[in-house]
Amino acid sequence: MKVAYLLQVLSAAACLCAAEDSGPGWQWSWACKSGRCVKSEYPISYASSRGISNITRKSQSACRLTCGQYGALWPHPTGPTTIGEQVVAFHPSIIRFDLLEVVDSGRGTREYLAACTQLFLDNLLVECGANCSVVSDTDVYVRLVTRSQDLTLNWNTDETYTLDIVTSSRVNSVTVNIRAETVYGARHGLETLSQLVARVPAPLGGGGRGHSSPRKHLLIMATNVRLSDAPIFRHRGLMLDTARNFLPLYAMKRTLDAMAASKLNVLHWHATDSQSFPLESPRVPQLARRRFGAYSSRQVYTPQDVAYLLEYARLRGVRIIMELDAPSHAGNGWQWGEAAGLGQLAVCVNQQPWRKYCIQPPCGQLNPTNPNLYRVLRDLYRDILDIFPRGEPLHMGGDEVYFPCWNSSAEIVNWMEARGQGRGQADFLQLWADYQSTALGTLDEEVGHSNTPIILWSSHLTEPGVIESFLNKDRYIIQTWVPASSSLPVELLAKGYRVIYSTKDTWYLDHGFWGSTVYHNWRVVYDNRIPRKAGVLGGEACMWSELVDNQSLDAKVWPRTAAMAERLWADPETRSSSAEARFYRHRQRLVTRGIRADAVSPAYCYQNEGECQ
Repeated sequence: MKVAYLLQVLSAAACLCAAEDSGPGWQWSWACKSGRCVKSEYPISYASSRGISNITRKSQSACRLTCGQYGALWPHPTGPTTIGEQVVAFHPSIIRFDLLEVVDSGRGTREYLAACTQLFLDNLLVECGANCSVVSDTDVYVRLVTRSQDLTLNWNTDETYTLDIVTSSRVNSVTVNIRAETVYGARHGLETLSQLVARVPAPLGGGGRGHSSPRKHLLIMATNVRLSDAPIFRHRGLMLDTARNFLPLYAMKRTLDAMAASKLNVLHWHATDSQSFPLESPRVPQLARRRFGAYSSRQVYTPQDVAYLLEYARLRGVRIIMELDAPSHAGNGWQWGEAAGLGQLAVCVNQQPWRKYCIQPPCGQLNPTNPNLYRVLRDLYRDILDIFPRGEPLHMGGDEVYFPCWNSSAEIVNWMEARGQGRGQADFLQLWADYQSTALGTLDEEVGHSNTPIILWSSHLTEPGVIESFLNKDRYIIQTWVPASSSLPVELLAKGYRVIYSTKDTWYLDHGFWGSTVYHNWRVVYDNRIPRKAGVLGGEACMWSELVDNQSLDAKVWPRTAAMAERLWADPETRSSSAEARFYRHRQRLVTRGIRADAVSPAYCYQNEGECQ
């Protein structure tokens, strides 16, 4: 399967590069002028005859490699960065890795770094394409040094790294030194190194160990490079919704590949909703059964699938945070309670007319008055804890609870009246808070401690006037999905809560495809700034999937999410216009690696840097 996938990606890369390297008689020459790659009025064949032989002029991506302060790097480094003008030709097969200098290394550290080096080589092979010439005159040594054996990936993980590339003309070799505190910083260093590589057309005749032909290409690497790098924000995420439309594993893997290329580090998996419950639970198999929760028997995620994705993500520097949305957005999958003698686990499920019972069809909310609900939740939490490391954050949803749904249930109303509660908003808010407290207590009992970070969406329960009565600031992190103009995040921060920003009028990727929402292009995404202050963990782009499936996922997520990635990694003072050339190159990089990223400009704007601003 891996070979077939690599061949597919190589084919895609060849098609993409054909546009830039479409034949020896029709490549333009390029020159870096004032940080822009400028196209010559003459093709490369003419330029060569005029004595213009600099290899970086043979393709735009080669020129972009060393042009400007950050060349083709995305996101750009946050520390001092020097990229020299010189390059060397090489082939991935001659790279030698030295992992022997790993300080205090353990087996797990070495295995992780070995896997990362293979992923790095795979990316280089894809970059060069199927007809990659082998050159014999340059050796490349990559030395990886880490200081910690800790393989934990969380908000406290040190992701810093330094990278330098030096050449030795005496022995005709290149040495790359990557130093990091953890393997995750080293992984980022390898990603940066891959972005210091570009492809150019190979010479028409002779040279090298391979067979020269007009169709062959070479890889070149920038040299005399020195940089240090570290992210500004600890939480740099993307939320994927797999409940509205099921996303196959290979689609999620593509997403993780693109996240790795952009140095994002959190996949927030919104796994369940009222439309479907595709998450297979060994202890509660009814939840994902076809007639209850899943769309079909093949559209489920088994525990083995989840464990596989966790490891796939980890090798790419990404952690997965699972979301089990509740108590609202819980319908299909929960209907079996009465038949099993457990009573109504959820109410309003698939009720019509839906506008009376929920915000969006189909309806469904958990029944917080049924004690059997918490027994089911206990088993579900056990299943999650069997796969995820204990102490890993859990997203418990918590948005858009619709009080008329609970108010329509005689069972719930009678339960509240028996306890002296009315049917006003404050009464239902208390019922909601009681549910959250009981669910959290159930989780804590299974984990064995009360330290698990819990993430909730902003909601009526998190309003500044009431949140401190219901949610402990030491336990709860609030993911705010309000407009950029809202004061809610700042008010929550002032009260001591930690916040993850998902600015809805910039980072909601589904906007512009339904209702009166407005599409946010990459520039809007890039220019959205969040405060650098205590309590701000970072941000997430959100891809709700009502109108998204495997066929449209990549184009709607990428490359816009990469624009947010640079915002969260580097938080530049400049606006999107200064990042345009590098962003266009990164979009091309994603496509080369098999991501069907959307076009963001006419080809003219890509080829004529700065002319379309």
